[in-house]
Amino acid sequence: MAYKPRNNAIVDKSFYFACKIVVYSEELKANRYYEIANQILKSGTSIGANVRESQRSVSTKDFKNKLGIALKEAEETEYWLDIIDETNIYPVPKGMYEDCDELMRLLVSIIKNS
Repeated sequence: MAYKPRNNAIVDKSFYFACKIVVYSEELKANRYYEIANQILKSGTSIGANVRESQRSVSTKDFKNKLGIALKEAEETEYWLDIIDETNIYPVPKGMYEDCDELMRLLVSIIKNS
């Protein structure tokens, strides 16, 4: 069963970002960067997991809390991208930073306006 787009920007974008992170993590593992691959895999996929969970929240407070966690995970993902980029251990895929930044901006906007 394949993913069915939800026509919800943050849900769809965070899902596709997680897919890119999974592929990138596998590339890092193939090049024996296991620890950093696991770190970025956890934080990068957690963004979408928390966004998806927020869609079934029981209150506005719960909704904002889940999106706040997703925002923290996005910040952590950007941190790992910075580490990888700064140490030059492996190329960061084109557009990965931009996608992460877009997710953070969307999350901040949704949290502020909820």
